[in-house]
Amino acid sequence: MNTVKNFWNDESGLELSEYAVGAALIAIAVAAAFTTLGTKIQGAILSLESKIVT
Repeated sequence: MNTVKNFWNDESGLELSEYAVGAALIAIAVAAAFTTLGTKIQGAILSLESKIVT
C-alpha cells in the first residue's frame, strides 16, 4: 500500500513531460512564424521582381 502511495505522489516524470510539451509548443510556434515570414518575404521579392522586369 505504501509503494502505491509513493508512486502516486511521485511527480518527477510529470516535470519532464511538461518540458516536452512546452518545447513542442515552442517548436510549432517557431515553424508557424517562419512559414508566415517566408511567405511575406516571397511576396516582397516577387513584387520587386515585377517592378524590375517591367
